[in-house]
Amino acid sequence: QVQLVESGGGSVQAGGSLRLSCASSGYNLLDFKAWFRQAPGQEREGVAAIATTGVTYYRDSVNGRFTISQDNADNTLYLDMDTLKSEDTAMYYCAARRPGSGQWFGPINAASYHYWGQGTQVTVSS
Repeated sequence: QVQLVESGGGSVQAGGSLRLSCASSGYNLLDFKAWFRQAPGQEREGVAAIATTGVTYYRDSVNGRFTISQDNADNTLYLDMDTLKSEDTAMYYCAARRPGSGQWFGPINAASYHYWGQGTQVTVSS
């Protein structure tokens, strides 16, 4: 049973920074990992993804401000968020893909992922 647990969310003023963490347990051979977010009344959207090779993908609105990384030694995924804007306010979820199974819809498409955390809230005030 794979478990993903996010932490690091909080409230910050516009222009500030936060670091989100996602600890995984239960299965070490995961494929792509990613961060998604969902604001009230909106659909969940992909923010950033990272392959096992270290190649990264970002949605246009966060490119240059957010950085996804992973520590393979302790199975932790990170999202460093800088120059935060009010429109970044959302619940942030980490996700992971089981290798070699299921359809592939792209690195920041939620349908590509099998495992999800419970989310951590990020609130940016202007």
